[in-house]
Amino acid sequence: MLSALLAIPFLGALGLMLWPGELSLEKVRRAALALLVLQLAWSLRLLLQFDPSFGGMQLQESIPWIESLGLEYRLGVDGLSLPLVLVNAGLTLVSAYASTTVTQRPRLYFALLLVISGAVNGAFLSLNLLLFFLFYELELIPLWLLISVWGGARRAYAATKFLIFTAVSGGLILAAFLGLALVTGEVDFSLTPVLGGQLAMGTQLLLLGALLVGFGIKIPLVPFHTWLPDAHTEASTPVSVLLAGVLLKLGTYGLLRFCLGLFPEAWAVAAPWLAIWAAISVLYGSLAAIAQRDMKRMVAYSSVGHMGYVLLAAAAATPVSLLGAEFQMVSHGLISALLFLLVGEVYTTTGIRDLDVLRGLLNPERGLPLTGSLMIVGVMASAGLPGMAGFISEFLVFRGSLATFPVATVASMVGSGLTAVYFLLLVNRAFFGRLAVTPPEPGGPLDIRLPAVPLLRHLPAMVLTVLVVAIGLAPSGLGFLSEQATTAMSQLPALVTAISGRPA
Repeated sequence: MLSALLAIPFLGALGLMLWPGELSLEKVRRAALALLVLQLAWSLRLLLQFDPSFGGMQLQESIPWIESLGLEYRLGVDGLSLPLVLVNAGLTLVSAYASTTVTQRPRLYFALLLVISGAVNGAFLSLNLLLFFLFYELELIPLWLLISVWGGARRAYAATKFLIFTAVSGGLILAAFLGLALVTGEVDFSLTPVLGGQLAMGTQLLLLGALLVGFGIKIPLVPFHTWLPDAHTEASTPVSVLLAGVLLKLGTYGLLRFCLGLFPEAWAVAAPWLAIWAAISVLYGSLAAIAQRDMKRMVAYSSVGHMGYVLLAAAAATPVSLLGAEFQMVSHGLISALLFLLVGEVYTTTGIRDLDVLRGLLNPERGLPLTGSLMIVGVMASAGLPGMAGFISEFLVFRGSLATFPVATVASMVGSGLTAVYFLLLVNRAFFGRLAVTPPEPGGPLDIRLPAVPLLRHLPAMVLTVLVVAIGLAPSGLGFLSEQATTAMSQLPALVTAISGRPA
């Protein structure tokens, strides 16, 4: 069941590259879409095989690989990883569907999308630390190529910056995993919590710190976030969808699975400082978003703030907050993908993302009324409007964290309120007022007519909108799927014991 989620994208990518003869963009795109539909169908089949009432790993597969190094091909899935596997399958399909203007090297482009999707599946399903690291690093070069080859004018700078930051992230994670084996004297890279009887607290904190910085770069958290706005600005719309909706979740997933899961005692000691870090990230991301004039950079900075909620929830480590962290990862994946799709539609139609220039795009006769309507829904969801996925996610995070870290939680609530401010600025400036998408000449006309956008181009955005509203109105489905796993994580004996002994 699980290995198929690796075989479908990897073998599909290999087949695209080795297929003889010339293939047009449309043929390559259709082949990639067929493979990704198959991957999504298999992921849904996995959902049917999954037992939500059991909080441990299910459907495990284990094959000895390089035993002398502790590297084992071992896969498993639980309520923490399964929703993210589904999000990966869905958003990779959305990215491929939206890739309609790839004029150069289409085979390589879609093969890279497939490789990234397979690597992300492998990372979410790995039950061996070294195997996780291999999949974590596997997506690095494909994404670098997607930005550096098919990106914007400053793509070389943005791609190189992304490469450097992510390489440092991977290096720190590998150093922590290898350091764990060195200090314990055991060549065992299984997911087993490290307790005080094995390692001194100082050593645990050192290894945990390396993982926190490594995953903090990927998430990204302040001050390791600077690669993200540049990468988003220069990346094409489909790549931004994949980056924000899927790849950032490797960092938050690692935060929960490896930082909290491997070092529960050290995590309890570091948790108050992590809550402060989370609040700073939330507030900084929100304030930086308010200062932006480029729509895409504004949405990118919003991700910095919203990923801080996951760190806050993880620091509190209560059953409710960890369930909220899972909701936040899923809802942010869907909402950010929706927003980047719509910003890309505005840029494709008008050639501009500048909020000081764009006006009146909601005009029903000459503007982009459907794009504007979907954008309003997207920003309301991101701002946490009741009835949307963003609301239930933030509510669970804040409800689960408030008693443990009241100051950091209230500060994060302020950041949530600022989300409404910067997205209100975006909608008000770009979509309301008199239509004008180019700087008018003195005395010249303001009104222009934009070309109509085919309904099929909006299909992915409409599907994502339905999912965002569905999760907000009926969150019990996702909650039932993940609750046992997140509750089990919050009740790790070492974590509970350490928290109970922590000063209030």
